[in-house]
Amino acid sequence: MEDWALIRRLAAEGITHARIAERLGISRTTVIKAVRSTDPPNYERTPSATSFVTVEPRVKLLLEEFPDMPGSVLAERVDWTGSMTWFRENVARLRPEFRRIDPADRLTWDPGDAAQCDLWFPPKKIPLEDGTSRLLPVLVITLAHSRYVLARMIPTRTTEDLLLGTWELLSELGRVPRRLIWDNEGGIGRGRRHAEGVDSFMGTLATTLVTLPPNDPESKGIVERRNGHFETSFMPGRDFASPGDFNAQFTQWLSRANARVVRTTRVAPTSRLDADLAAMRPLPPRPLHLGWHQRVRLPRDYYVRVDTNDYSVDPRAIGRLVDVSGDLERVRVRLEGRLVAEHARVWARNTTLSDQAHVQRAALLRQDFQRPRVNQADDLVRDLFDYDRAFGLTGEA
Repeated sequence: MEDWALIRRLAAEGITHARIAERLGISRTTVIKAVRSTDPPNYERTPSATSFVTVEPRVKLLLEEFPDMPGSVLAERVDWTGSMTWFRENVARLRPEFRRIDPADRLTWDPGDAAQCDLWFPPKKIPLEDGTSRLLPVLVITLAHSRYVLARMIPTRTTEDLLLGTWELLSELGRVPRRLIWDNEGGIGRGRRHAEGVDSFMGTLATTLVTLPPNDPESKGIVERRNGHFETSFMPGRDFASPGDFNAQFTQWLSRANARVVRTTRVAPTSRLDADLAAMRPLPPRPLHLGWHQRVRLPRDYYVRVDTNDYSVDPRAIGRLVDVSGDLERVRVRLEGRLVAEHARVWARNTTLSDQAHVQRAALLRQDFQRPRVNQADDLVRDLFDYDRAFGLTGEA
């Protein structure tokens, strides 16, 4: 390469080919070729047939039908016995010819148009009421235009808790986006099949639920990138005493994160939030029947179940129909509209929560039930002689 450059420089200075050849100790023919060439010399190996050539036709047939078949499976199907590294390199060269192209459009988000929703599972177990620890979901809603983030840890990913969490976050925002975008979450719905209660909730909000088709990560990439940011910027070095402690720390951190400049928009989410809110719909009154609801006949053990946990009820309601309701914070039981039990919602699994007043009242009722009843009908006893006379057994002639 250096000789080629030197030859061309000397020739440009007017030195003869013979003089250049003599000075560099090379042939005159070499000098002439270097002067006439426009590209630097490059060694190219003469192509020759390789061991992959013999199996390439069969590999192409398999890739045509199964473009994502792993290289190890392809090697087994074509009876490859050579180097797997060499085989994979050749398969990687062929695979793009058979994969279908799925281009992604550049998306733009108008103010107030959409909010992307997702569940994030922080990689740290949270201590619960019974001493156990679990990985709990965090419901995250990111406004697509402003990139403003709202989030809250919830007990489960059931429909009841997902809708309760959505309502709490939208109440914090004070407005409703025109679309809520989900990625086939079971508690919300898949495709056109929505979970029970979801359509009525969306109708109350006057918003549209969008459930994305498979293999469409770009349509919900904003919220998913935020989830990754939480794990690298919020989680390191933090400990949590309870779900409430997590929510308190996360809310405080989000207030600062929403004020930082986003790289893609080059402005802070709080700077665009007013435009987002102005284009959204007003928040309606609280939806009816939101959360956990059921009507059951209270059994003898005077406990009702919400999710996987049992809560005690005033035993005087045994055998009667009671209405059970639960939200993210409280569980309440009513008999004909009258409150007969109220407990804090337990986030642990398969636990029993007892109110000592209910237990003591049950003990008193049990003692009263086991006490023998006093016979108060002694004055109604009939003389047996009356039966003898009635059947003619008195012995009279």
